[in-house]
Amino acid sequence: MADTDLSVASHASTALKHHFDDSEQQLESSTLGMWVFLLTEIMFFGGMFGAYTVYRNLYPAAFASTSHYMNVTLGATNTAVLIFSSLTMALAVRSAQLGQKRALLSFLTFTLILGLVFLSIKYVEYHEKWVDHHIPGPGFHYAEPQYFHQAQILFFLYFAMTGLHALHMIVRAGLLITLIAMAARNRFSAGWYTPVEMIGLYWHFVDIVWIFLFPLLYLIGRTMR
Repeated sequence: MADTDLSVASHASTALKHHFDDSEQQLESSTLGMWVFLLTEIMFFGGMFGAYTVYRNLYPAAFASTSHYMNVTLGATNTAVLIFSSLTMALAVRSAQLGQKRALLSFLTFTLILGLVFLSIKYVEYHEKWVDHHIPGPGFHYAEPQYFHQAQILFFLYFAMTGLHALHMIVRAGLLITLIAMAARNRFSAGWYTPVEMIGLYWHFVDIVWIFLFPLLYLIGRTMR
């Protein structure tokens, strides 16, 4: 066969769990649980976005100044990488729904590679900040002394928000490795692919967070000077 179909035959992991009436109820419960988890993530990131909004309004000139030290090229590249990774993740979910093992493994692998590319680019960007002494703390240097203290606050928010996002990227990479191992062992079928779909939702959520981070940290401040 051109593509190795996932066996619809049941494995122990694909069987209906005893506390559910049917597979539809089981899927709905998993989906509800994931959305509740994502709501807690929204509240968590929401606190950081709230702090960003407060300090941006308190120190608009300093915010505009720090924005000019963000590497827009690397940020835009990472944005494109994540958008493409959302596509490959969606295709992975679709492959699981159709019971196509080879396609599922391919798209999961592509998605993992894109996630690692994002982290690699972020490492380069962090290294630039280290070399330029733009990490808040005793060694912090800033070319515009009038914004020295306010710039440290805003760079701290940059590292906190992008660092938390990068941590979620690392978690996502671990989850994808788990999915790849499960798919390689024929743990999924056209009748049961819940983990792929749930992790797909989580993947898209983290991508959406970056879609907000990129313009807020890299672009908007450049229009204020």
